Amino acid sequence: MPISRRFENSYAEDLQGLYVPWQGQDWPDPGLLLINTPLAQELGLDAQALQSPEGVAMLSGHALPDSARPLAQAYAGHQFGGFSPQLGDGRALLVGEIIDPQGHRWDLHLKGSGRTPFARGGDGRAVLGPVLREYLISEAMSALGVPTTRALAACTTGEKVLRQFGPEPGAVLARTAASHLRVGTFQFFAARGEKDKLRLLLDYAVARHDPDLTGASDAALRFLGRVGARQARLVAQWMGLGFIHGVMNTDNTTISGETIDYGPCAFMDRYDPATVFSSIDQMGRYAYGNQPAIVLWNLARLAEALLPLIDTDEERAIARASEVIEDTRAIYRRAWLEVFSRKLGLDAPDETLIDGMHELWTGQGVDFTSFFRALPDALNGRTEGLADLFETPGDTLTAWLAQYRAAISDPDRAIARMSECNPVYIPRNHLVEEALSAASEKGDMAPFTALLARVQAPFSPVDGAERYAQPAPTDAPQIVTFCGT
Repeated sequence: MPISRRFENSYAEDLQGLYVPWQGQDWPDPGLLLINTPLAQELGLDAQALQSPEGVAMLSGHALPDSARPLAQAYAGHQFGGFSPQLGDGRALLVGEIIDPQGHRWDLHLKGSGRTPFARGGDGRAVLGPVLREYLISEAMSALGVPTTRALAACTTGEKVLRQFGPEPGAVLARTAASHLRVGTFQFFAARGEKDKLRLLLDYAVARHDPDLTGASDAALRFLGRVGARQARLVAQWMGLGFIHGVMNTDNTTISGETIDYGPCAFMDRYDPATVFSSIDQMGRYAYGNQPAIVLWNLARLAEALLPLIDTDEERAIARASEVIEDTRAIYRRAWLEVFSRKLGLDAPDETLIDGMHELWTGQGVDFTSFFRALPDALNGRTEGLADLFETPGDTLTAWLAQYRAAISDPDRAIARMSECNPVYIPRNHLVEEALSAASEKGDMAPFTALLARVQAPFSPVDGAERYAQPAPTDAPQIVTFCGT
């Protein structure tokens, strides 16, 4: 077997009725394109063995070891506000769970492993470009300290898959997660009125993510609060990086607080709360500035699913859940202030300064990432680089900088803090598209590999890598991202 530990299968054993046992597709010529050796080592896996024919067969879903119990997970979800009582893994498999050397449990999940009973008309395939996008951006998020699923490997399948722009190379992403439980997982049983199974799911989720709540009489309510706090802090981190998830449906909102599913995601260049990249988000539901409200909306949907377990009296259950949601709103605000306080190198949050900074950016075309990298020089009186980021810097910038300098008691300490949390390199959209196009259309992985190296070390400037730190030219076409793979 190509891993040093056998799979465990607690999801399959404990949550019957929430999945369909299933096998991956037989591929004509599966091959390994990328292996995440550091992640494999963290998981206690043999990275060399994963590159063997048996390892590649497992990572592509072509053939799995005996200890695996592959399955397609069932879940429901609100997609762009509309509820679907049954969604599920239409092109993915949960292979099993790995216990790492520290005793932590991780899912191994294959995306693009073939059609399942939940496919809803899809072909079950994935293509190379989006698989590489998820690999790249999930690794960038991990390096930036953001909770996320991680890419263990990217495999090719040896076939072509027809998509809107023509045939593209088929691929499979092998990813890991603390779990793939979602808000939509709870909605699945709630929509069916299956309270006993909903309780079973809650017990499983609590045991896996919040074991200190096991057996508590108010476990459902406290679990709702834990999920809300994790998601609030996650979205605050997204906001501090200019990250736009693009498809914050309830089936893409994890119980673990990890970022999951990177289909239409992108990082904002010029600051604008209305920024949207997804081709299907015509109304801007999941725009950058809407993400905090959406995460609370999604939490309210989880609360609705959990109401029968929170209190037998529905009105009392609603009141108690509503308090948790309001508490989560406050948790988000504190987390957001903490994120931007760190980015500014402040000793303590300063709401007036931080809110004023966002007002300062409005309508100025300021590159979000470059602004924070220019602050150290501005703090020391060299303001030219910062001013150049504004269309019309003027007196407003001068006044804000004076307020900022007054809030910094130790500039050297502030600059050191900022260098640890403000990235030099993010997955700039024009560079991502360049790398994915080269890989998919020409079979050239060099641009992707070079970009991956930069975003895996985002805080460390590299001589000769200046282009990776620069935004797209002002006349560059608007990037459009797509949901499917």
